[in-house]
Amino acid sequence: MAYDFDLFVIGAGSGGVRAARFAAGFGARVAVAESRYLGGTCVNVGCVPKKLLVYGAHYAEDIAQAQGYGWTVEGASFDWTSLIANKNREIQRLNGIYRNLLVDSGVTLLQAHARLVDAHTVEVDGKHYSAEHILIATGGWPQVPDIPGREHAITSNEAFYLEALPRRVLVVGGGYIAVEFASIFHGCGAQTSLLYRGELFLRGFDGSLRDHLKDELIKKGVDLQFNADIARIDRQTDGSLLATLKDGRTLEADCIFYATGRRPMLDGLGLDTLEVALDERGFIAVDDEFRTSIPSILAIGDVIGRVQLTPVALAEGMAVARRLFKPEDYRPVDYNCIPTAVFSLPNMATVGLTEEEARKQGRKVTVFESRFRPMKLTMTDSLERSLMKLVVDAETDRVLGCHMAGPDAGEIMQGLAVALKAGATKRVFDETVGIHPTAAEEFVTMRTPASI
Repeated sequence: MAYDFDLFVIGAGSGGVRAARFAAGFGARVAVAESRYLGGTCVNVGCVPKKLLVYGAHYAEDIAQAQGYGWTVEGASFDWTSLIANKNREIQRLNGIYRNLLVDSGVTLLQAHARLVDAHTVEVDGKHYSAEHILIATGGWPQVPDIPGREHAITSNEAFYLEALPRRVLVVGGGYIAVEFASIFHGCGAQTSLLYRGELFLRGFDGSLRDHLKDELIKKGVDLQFNADIARIDRQTDGSLLATLKDGRTLEADCIFYATGRRPMLDGLGLDTLEVALDERGFIAVDDEFRTSIPSILAIGDVIGRVQLTPVALAEGMAVARRLFKPEDYRPVDYNCIPTAVFSLPNMATVGLTEEEARKQGRKVTVFESRFRPMKLTMTDSLERSLMKLVVDAETDRVLGCHMAGPDAGEIMQGLAVALKAGATKRVFDETVGIHPTAAEEFVTMRTPASI
């Protein structure tokens, strides 16, 4: 059968664009449909604008610390409106880049909603297009619990477009987004409380890092409330919000920001009509080669709920393009040893196993830790400290995990991820000459175990 396209991609986020571009580069006829914004969550309401806001929030500390280095900074002030406007211009620039990447690759771009009709047909604006392969890459969407007054809360989608900085903010959640936005709001000058229903935020990260970040955020003045959750939200006569907690307490705020999870964006795709199988969490179920229960329909990225990180979606998109159109270069996605960072203030980054994971696997481990005041802060009043940690297999000497909390943690961890991926041992770390004076050299100078 002759198809209109070899590959039809629904969703122009990181994974979808990567698959489309490279498939076209391999000679395939490709179309992409996107009804919202080019670049997906990451570029528009995710990692890119979030990192820009983190930079903006950190300037408060930079200005405060400048005096220790002889700078007199008088009359410094912050304008949220300017930050958001400048951020918007940058995102618009990136939208244009994504458009050019697709069009210049020979991809047919349809900026409208797409719906599956059958195993090989997509409907866009009332017109049907046939394709040998259809790829769903529609990403995720933030969700707010179904509590009374939920309509008064915002999510990350709205936070990036707030017209003014709220004076008092309640951030609800304990994952990446919650911790990062608590740092952003606090750094920009808002009175910020972080509420999390569990004992300690960032579940799944190394315990030492979680405790360390908790202490650092408290020192900076962020109000952390664990074992706390909101039962209802009410709008008061003065326009402020009243949050009633499940323990009966009440908290007033001008903004309540929810970061309590994301759902797969499946709205209006027609998956139910085709009976595309979902997993027990509601994400699209796929096999090791990203095929759904209908083999001609594939899915990647946040919509499959595996590792919800932009670089992972990129790797998945590349794997699909290669398998379908350049099989001689195909290699499966390796989900082991994926580095990640939390752009809180201070930053956190990690790669490999946590100490808890290694011990749970029955491994005998040696742990190395270094806690210190960053050199940049030694001539300031800042009490912030950094943490670096190595988890080492005591029997093989292989480094199983690297963990850091401190300035530029993400930048430092990227290089260490290469070392761990290559199977580096502690001896290799020890024999590596450090760059002095840097924080990063601590990873190759730790000699005394903190625990065994």
